[in-house]
Amino acid sequence: MNKAEFLEKLETELKLLKKSPMTIRNYTYFNSKLLEHCNKEPQELTEDDIKKFLATMTEKASSSIILAMAAIKFASSKVLGKDLTLNIERPKKEKALPSVLSKEEIKKLIEAAETRKSRLIIQFLYSTGLRVSELVNLKVQDLNLQEKTGIVKRGKGKKDRLIVLPEKLIQELGAYIKEHPQNIYLFSETKPLTTRNIQKIIKKAAQKARINKKVTPHTLRHSYATHLLESGTDIRIIQTLLGHENLNTTQIYTHVSTEELKKIKNPLDEL
Repeated sequence: MNKAEFLEKLETELKLLKKSPMTIRNYTYFNSKLLEHCNKEPQELTEDDIKKFLATMTEKASSSIILAMAAIKFASSKVLGKDLTLNIERPKKEKALPSVLSKEEIKKLIEAAETRKSRLIIQFLYSTGLRVSELVNLKVQDLNLQEKTGIVKRGKGKKDRLIVLPEKLIQELGAYIKEHPQNIYLFSETKPLTTRNIQKIIKKAAQKARINKKVTPHTLRHSYATHLLESGTDIRIIQTLLGHENLNTTQIYTHVSTEELKKIKNPLDEL
């Protein structure tokens, strides 16, 4: 089996399991890089080859190495019939706090959007906490503007979930949908926008608003969750809104919220 056949079989296995396009891209990428690095046929790969390849990634974040290991484990198990990562220890994932914008920065970001559509996209991401992959796949028929709700169909974890739309957006969303009757997807016609397209919109707005932080679509999701927590929303409700299977994933926002910390009186000021 040569490299091309190996990668083709890998892609077939991933598609059969209905993995996302992003997963398919990442898994084929890391396995392709592994074969390039080792300069071997797939069936000749050994555990040592995997270790040497992973050792070239030590400057990268632990999450990248963990993803590469998952990709290689899947490919070797499903395509070669043996797990080449069985005795390789996974690095610990860094517990970096997510970047969060203040409410004032969110306002500046929205105001800096260059078009009406861009502004709506930013507002929608922030007010629903959607992942960018969920937003691009959201269809007009998934929204119920009268009920101020929407359904994210087969989001992460392949589960549907309810989203609550803000009062402020209902009228503008209704007008936008009426003006684009050809749209099957909320923000595009017959094909979803690319996630890269959304990333560019947000990056451009952040630069124009002079926000000196890394701002991505996921930053808006983090900000949504953090601001809900700061306003007193129960963390289990936030868990449901974000579509987190495990509460531990949502707990990260208890460490991000800063409003309550700012209210604490420093003992030095009390002297």
